Amino acid sequence: MRCPAQIALPSYITRVKVRFGIAGRYVWHCHIMDHEDNGMMRPLQVLDQRSP
Repeated sequence: MRCPAQIALPSYITRVKVRFGIAGRYVWHCHIMDHEDNGMMRPLQVLDQRSP
């Protein structure tokens, strides 16, 4: 699945709605290496809604 590109200006907040099939640890990232220092490479924990 590919997401369409979005223009995100510095003052903007972008929300992404994604359905994961498997709970676990993922990485939210941008493919522009300079963005890593600006919060565009973050860990993401996906929880199973069925577990307590």
